Amino acid sequence: MPPPREADGAAAPAMRRIFDWPYRAILAGVVALRLSPMQLTFLGLATNVVIGWLLVERHAFLAGLLLIPAGLFDVLDGAVARLRGTESRFGAFTDAVLDRVSDMILFGCTFWMLSGQGQELEAALALATLVISLTVSHIRAEAEAVGVSLSEGLFQRLERYLAMMIGLMVPAMLLPMLILLTALGGFTMLQRGWSALARVPAEV
Repeated sequence: MPPPREADGAAAPAMRRIFDWPYRAILAGVVALRLSPMQLTFLGLATNVVIGWLLVERHAFLAGLLLIPAGLFDVLDGAVARLRGTESRFGAFTDAVLDRVSDMILFGCTFWMLSGQGQELEAALALATLVISLTVSHIRAEAEAVGVSLSEGLFQRLERYLAMMIGLMVPAMLLPMLILLTALGGFTMLQRGWSALARVPAEV
C-alpha cells in the first residue's frame, strides 16, 4: 500500500510520519472491502451530518470523536481513487464540493451550539472560521480556473480537523482552538491570496 499523500499544511509532515503504517493498514482494509471512492466520499458526508446533529444536541465530545472517522474518509477517498487508477474530474469536483458542505455543517453547527449556550465570542470565532475556510477554498478554485495550481497553506483541512477534535474533546480547549483556527486560518487565507495574485497572469 502507498504511504499517505504529501501535503503542505503545518501538521501534515508529522502526521504522515506518525500514521504511516496505520494508514496503510486501513487503506488495505478499505480496498479489501471493495469500497469505491464515491462511497467513501458520501460516508464522510454522512458522518459529518451526524457530527452536526450531535453538536446541535450539545454532545461535543462525541462529535469530536466522530471527526476521526470523518477525517479518515476524507483522506481515503482520494487514496483509493489513485490506487485503482480511477481518478476523474467528476470525482475531484464532487469531493471538493462535499468537503465544503462538510465544513459548513461542522462550523455552522458549532456556531449554533455555542450561540445557544450564550457563548458569543466562541460562536463568533466559529462563524469566522467557517468564512475563512470557505474563502481559502474559493481562492484556490478561482486560481485553478485560470490555470494556476495552488496547494500551499499553513493551516488547511487536516489542521482544522485536528484543532476541532482537541477543542471538542478536551475540556476548556474549544475557545483556544477557535482562536487558533481564526488566526492561522486568516494567515492561510492571506498567504494563499498573495500567492494567487503573484502567480495569476495579468491577462488571461
